[in-house]
Amino acid sequence: MIGVLIVSHGETGADLLATATHVLGTAPPHAEALGVTRDDDPEAVLGRARAVLARLDDGAGVLVLTDMFGATPGNIAARLLVDGHVEGVAGLSLPMLLRALAHRDGTLGASVQRALSGGTDGVLHMNCDCCRDADR
Repeated sequence: MIGVLIVSHGETGADLLATATHVLGTAPPHAEALGVTRDDDPEAVLGRARAVLARLDDGAGVLVLTDMFGATPGNIAARLLVDGHVEGVAGLSLPMLLRALAHRDGTLGASVQRALSGGTDGVLHMNCDCCRDADR
């Protein structure tokens, strides 16, 4: 099973993982969140992230999700990447996470595509895209 590691600001990843657990009805296996605070030493967090990767990887690879490219959590996530074995996606959202968690028995590349589509498809202008005819 493809592992999922969330590297995010503060408790953002843990909160999204808890929400995904609520939606899915059970805690997803091989998924963990690692929060980064302003006071954390990025090198120390990187060491913890590598240890989590080792726990999550059963040989199928790990998908690393981060909240924002270019920020400290994203920079830490970028240092974990290994093409074809540890892949990363930035712009974490609940739809992205749910889609990534729902189907992890295929390839890592397919998991990356599902995460990307979850993030993209989960962004809607509700007035125009889905709620115009709703009862108000």
